[in-house]
Amino acid sequence: MTEAGERPLRLFMTADAVGGVWHYAATLAEQFARARAPFRAEIILAVLGPRPSPIQREQLAQLGNLQFFWGDFPLEWMPASTEEIARSGRWLLDLAAAWRPDIVHLNGYAHAALSWPAPVLVVGHSCVLSWWHAVHNAPPPAKWAEYERHVRRGLHSALCVVAPTAAMLRALAHHYGPLRDGRVIANGCALERFRARAKEDFIFAAGRFWDEGKNLAALDRAAADLEWPVNVAGDCRHPDGSLPEPKNARTLGPLAATEIADWMARAAIYAFPARYEPFGLSVLEAAASGCCLVLGDIPTLRESWEGAALFVPPEDSDGLAKAIATLIADGDRRAALAAAAHRRARNFSAARMATRYAELYRELLARDRAPFAAALAAGH
Repeated sequence: MTEAGERPLRLFMTADAVGGVWHYAATLAEQFARARAPFRAEIILAVLGPRPSPIQREQLAQLGNLQFFWGDFPLEWMPASTEEIARSGRWLLDLAAAWRPDIVHLNGYAHAALSWPAPVLVVGHSCVLSWWHAVHNAPPPAKWAEYERHVRRGLHSALCVVAPTAAMLRALAHHYGPLRDGRVIANGCALERFRARAKEDFIFAAGRFWDEGKNLAALDRAAADLEWPVNVAGDCRHPDGSLPEPKNARTLGPLAATEIADWMARAAIYAFPARYEPFGLSVLEAAASGCCLVLGDIPTLRESWEGAALFVPPEDSDGLAKAIATLIADGDRRAALAAAAHRRARNFSAARMATRYAELYRELLARDRAPFAAALAAGH
């Protein structure tokens, strides 16, 4: 908390309501709201893309330190012209001019190239080029060239670039060139909201079924050969309107966070055979819920869960079925892996994430010689 007469840090943050970025931003804002970080912050959250749902808006309304604004602009990875990105940029700069932030924290790339009134950091949660390489093992089509230019310019304009894993940071440097200052700050969640209950004989997974990066279709194929049922939560409908539903797994559709937590609390095994996943928040939540983890063998997931999960090559549906069947038959091994994952999850608390960001904000402010830096350096 700040001392009497000292104002909180003013943080300007962007986000979207489509996936994990929303949970990340809301979790970080909550940590600063409840003074679980080294200092308190007041936050402007500027959300672009699809309109947040009533549940998402209610989640923000409970945070007294946050003002929320929504701009109906396409996200940079959606079909969008340079003109649309410029238009959303003008909207963001107008908000920042009125708010006068101390730090600009962007959860996207293109807008880092704007003339911001404060130090800018970019967080690389994912990107099209690394997704395309992981899913198709090839460069993206030429239609993504404009996107690549925007991302490259944004990354090279930021004072600092953060990624949730070292593997994701390497991917950004590989696809867009060396970064000026790259850092790794792992994502976190409110671990206390996840509890293991008596485990039941089923496999659970969560994610967009249509997303080839999540690779839940491989789990659906494996489900045909498994003794236990497979339950999959998440949206099956592709943005193009198609509906590729599971054939062997049971689809639960989109669920509220509390419902997903309930399923994880009861699931004996959490399966996530991803081809592409820069961090894996659902994996963390499953580990905190006492699930045994079966994961795609990719660098990002290895980085976080080596020694606490069973890994299977993403393309090997038969191997996935055999790995899960082995765990179904061996309760002792299942329990040992679940216990290891539960211990590992303690490394990824929301409080630890917020503390790491607070330290980075302090460093960037000191580097920028902002007036607020002295107050932060004194520990207020």
